[in-house]
Amino acid sequence: MIYLITWLIRKRRRPTDPIEPPAAVPVETPAAASKRDGAAARTPSHFVSADTVAVPRATQGAPALSVHNLGKRFGDRTAFQDVSFEIGYGEVFGFLGPNGAGKTTTVRTLGTLIAPTSGSATVAGIPLTPENGVEIRRRISIMPESPGLYLRLSVRENLACFADLYEVPDTGDRIDRALRAVHLADRARDACGTLSKGLRQRVALARALLSDPQVLFLDEPTSGLDPVAARDVHELIDELRRRGVTIFLTTHRLEEAERLCDRVAILNTTLRTIGRPSELRDQLFARTLAVKTLVPLSEPDRVFAGLPAVDGWHHEGPAGYVLDVSDPAVAAPAATRALVAAAADVLSISESRHSLEDVYLELLNQDQEASRR
Repeated sequence: MIYLITWLIRKRRRPTDPIEPPAAVPVETPAAASKRDGAAARTPSHFVSADTVAVPRATQGAPALSVHNLGKRFGDRTAFQDVSFEIGYGEVFGFLGPNGAGKTTTVRTLGTLIAPTSGSATVAGIPLTPENGVEIRRRISIMPESPGLYLRLSVRENLACFADLYEVPDTGDRIDRALRAVHLADRARDACGTLSKGLRQRVALARALLSDPQVLFLDEPTSGLDPVAARDVHELIDELRRRGVTIFLTTHRLEEAERLCDRVAILNTTLRTIGRPSELRDQLFARTLAVKTLVPLSEPDRVFAGLPAVDGWHHEGPAGYVLDVSDPAVAAPAATRALVAAAADVLSISESRHSLEDVYLELLNQDQEASRR
């Protein structure tokens, strides 16, 4: 079967092959290719060493992805609109949103699979235009939610087919490095149909690494995986981050995004917010301290009133209190001293922590309330 697939791949290329002798056709030299694409000049140990990805000199200091007022419509339906952000090289960027928010369409647009209807973007240092599609695809990889592997072929045979399709140099070496990067070297001869879903996701990630991408788009990489398999994918993403690969991650798992991403954006057709998870929490929610005592305080207002960095308080349960604070590091010691002075039996004092899920749900609730008006 692999020979048939390989033959079909090469046959598909044949109509585009030059009819004239090679000497009469302008062919890009290896030196020119190296200048054009820094990825082609990377060392063979890129996947498996701790070295960072070599960013092409022409793009050093520029963002890996730069998007300005990008939009996509399908007839009367708007998939997404007025989306703007920048992502630096080596950043893990989370792209969150409900079903139908436009996340996958955004990935397909930035991956040159569909054309935008408005706005502009630069991907891996190259303007997003139809004539630049091939060049952009040389510098990126997209790992879709469904691996799309040939189940009757072995892991190595699958990678060989796609390496041939991608026209990567040093095919055997690239495959070996990709397998080692995802810890599948010992499963190279196994048929993909015999692998668990988690292992198939690893094969798909190895396939995405074959072209040594500067920007890697991961669309729901842990969808349907059990916690152990999902943890393995998280560890692989952490390794790629350390090597300097820019990762654009779409996911419904908010705890995954909070753990892995340097910054996140929340999309609901339009971009609702963007920033570090901690910054988004501070923007949407007041900072609070949760106080619990063994028995209710007889005069809580006398205990909490006038404390430094405490702006107010309210009850939470019979013996629980929530303090609105401007600086927890100042308010917590002051509240502790006041409770001790009041002879209170303190069970706990802790800063309330809102999760990225709280931020996400708050923004979506705001959108739902606005749509009802």
